Amino acid sequence: MRAAARSGLAAAATALLGAVAAAPPGAQAWTAAPAAGRPYAYLEGPVGSVLQDTLSLTNPGARPLTVRLSGQGAPVTFAARSVTVPARTRADVPFAVTVTADTPPGEHRGTVRAAAADREVRVDLRLRVSGPRIAALTVEDVRVDTTTGDLRYTLVNRGTTVLAPQLAVRADGVLGTVLDRPVRPLALTLRPGERATRTEPWPDPPALDSVTVRLTATAPGAAPATARAEASFASGPALTGAAGLLLAAAGGGTYAVRRRGRARTQRASAGANT
Repeated sequence: MRAAARSGLAAAATALLGAVAAAPPGAQAWTAAPAAGRPYAYLEGPVGSVLQDTLSLTNPGARPLTVRLSGQGAPVTFAARSVTVPARTRADVPFAVTVTADTPPGEHRGTVRAAAADREVRVDLRLRVSGPRIAALTVEDVRVDTTTGDLRYTLVNRGTTVLAPQLAVRADGVLGTVLDRPVRPLALTLRPGERATRTEPWPDPPALDSVTVRLTATAPGAAPATARAEASFASGPALTGAAGLLLAAAGGGTYAVRRRGRARTQRASAGANT
């Protein structure tokens, strides 16, 4: 589609550059503006479309003028990046804007830039993308680093609008909740189709526990999305302490058994003597 658009733009540029019109006398500085005297370039279409418009370059000077063209804030394609405008002439240069798949519906702004003779002219570009506005967010690939306690996860924008995600974190262990962070905004935005892998620090995870971690991601207009991961924490000091408690318990049990045995022996001996 893009190759065909460039080919069509090149053909149109050749035709338009051949049919130049005389500039009004008395003008000194060259100009760049949307064709037909419009205050700005306006394009409208759905995702996947290639929208076309025309930029008028006017050279009132006595010598040919070479103008370099570029776009900012929008994927602008020109029939030629550099156009030489003859003296006292206007050249109409076609350009196209491709509405990419990750462009959300709504209003967008960009700029068409023309530069020549140490001067730059900027033309306002306004783009309206049609289509339904869908807010959809998922949280995926949740992992727990049992060494550091860090929680790693990926947020994915599955909708057609830009999202500002929020996150809530909860972890439940054998004896109850060990982590509970209420929902809070994250310092990022996600464009449609964009994904971001992030790390949530957990500086004081349990030393010895089996936990279930739940991450819930939300965004304005989107339904909450929850993902979970299981993890078992068992640090060296905790294991040593647990082993010591088990040994102490085992030793205490052995001592109690022996003591009860000695007591029974003593009672049997006393009965025999009587």
